[in-house]
This record gives sequence, C-alpha cells and structure tokens, in this order.
Amino acid sequence: MNPRPHRRAHCYGEAPVKRSLWVPFVSAAVVVAGSGLIVLTTTDAFDRPRSTSGAPISQEPTPGAPVPAPVKAASAGTQYVFPVGGCRADTSQRHHDYPASDIFAGEGCRFVSPVDGRVDEVTLVDSWSKKTNVGRDRGGLSVSVVGVDGVRYYGSHLSAVGAEIRPGVKVRAGQQLGLIGKTGSAQQTPPHLHFGISWPTPAGHWWVRRGAVAPQVFLNAWHEGRQLSPVAAVAKARRAYGVERGCRSYC
Repeated sequence: MNPRPHRRAHCYGEAPVKRSLWVPFVSAAVVVAGSGLIVLTTTDAFDRPRSTSGAPISQEPTPGAPVPAPVKAASAGTQYVFPVGGCRADTSQRHHDYPASDIFAGEGCRFVSPVDGRVDEVTLVDSWSKKTNVGRDRGGLSVSVVGVDGVRYYGSHLSAVGAEIRPGVKVRAGQQLGLIGKTGSAQQTPPHLHFGISWPTPAGHWWVRRGAVAPQVFLNAWHEGRQLSPVAAVAKARRAYGVERGCRSYC
C-alpha cells in the first residue's frame, strides 16, 4: 500500500516538523487476525466488514428528532477556525473509501468547534469491535455540530466529550467539544481526530455524517487563518448525492 500524503499543520508558530517523523506510521502493516486481515494505515485502522450485526448506540439522539435547517449561504460574518486547538497537528490530504481527513495530534489535545452553531449528535460510549467492525461504531466517542452556515462538522475517535456538550447546546467557534483520542477503529493507530463535513440529516445517518465532502482545502485554509466556507461545496455534493439509499461505501 502506498503512503498517504499529509499536510503538517502547526499551532502557536512552531517550526515545521519533517514528514519523516511519521514514516513508521505511514508504512502499512498487515496483521493476521483470526480469519481476516487487519490493514493499518495512518488514515485509520480498518477491517473489511465481516459482519453487519451489532447493538445500536443508545447515546445517539432519538430518531425522529427535528432535522436541522438545510445548507444555506454563509454570511459575511461567519468565522471558521482549525478544529484542533493548542497542539501541533498533521492533517491527512487523502482518506480511504469516502471524503474525510484524519488530523493526527497528541492524545488529550482539544477538539474545538470550527464554527458557531449547535451540537447535533453525540456518542458517549465506544461500542466498536474489530471482530465485526460495524460502520456505525467506528467513530467511537464523537460529536457533530451544525454550524450557523447550515453545514455539519463531525469529529470522532475522541478520548472524552465535554460534560456540557449535548444535542441542542449552542457552541461558539473555538469552543472545546472534546479531547482527541483513540476510540473506535482508531484503537490500533496513533491518536487522531477523524474530521468530516456533510449536510444535516436525521439522527443516525452515520454514513453521511462521517464525511461527504473532502475537507482538506478548508482545513488547510483555516489553519492558515483564511476564511474559506464549505457551503457551496456541501450544497453541490448534496445535489449530486440524490435520493437517500443508506450506506453506499465501506459499510
């Protein structure tokens, strides 16, 4: 498997760190586990599903809850910030199977809201098992926020979620949502934040929530302090997605 290119991001003006530091992790490792192969890469530890069974996540909001407003044009005053605060971070420029980015940072670093908005869905229990690798469980502890721009932002593999972070709670750009960790399918990789951008959906649509629009160009801009909105990209992707048919890839 070829190494995946990454963009090194730095906070507080730290000197660049050479990509060679990540070579031991970029090199793919194949581990025999039972009757299957577990492939480890820097953009996640992922088994090809061997079973689609698994208990539901009771911590998700109850299905049928009001759906957030659709994606709308961002106002001139909308402010965006990089979603990892106070730590050096390495943002992957590609992601396996679907659009997303893995932002590698130290365990316990802060996951912050990239924009003003409201908390959408929260998962408080890590139910993932490598034996089943059920799609809805891969994120482990997670938080999603629907911004004032109508776009949903998702972060997972957290080690902890803020005590006050619950569905419906208003948050501000830069406000701490949780701490970066290794929950879910990240248990066998370096700690990182899985970051996804998508349009709002009813509760439990994890296959959209995990990421539907490549976030790298926006993450790179926000880290550099540039205000680049994903609103147009998300609206275009939503139109192209068409009729909802459930999970379509890496389920």
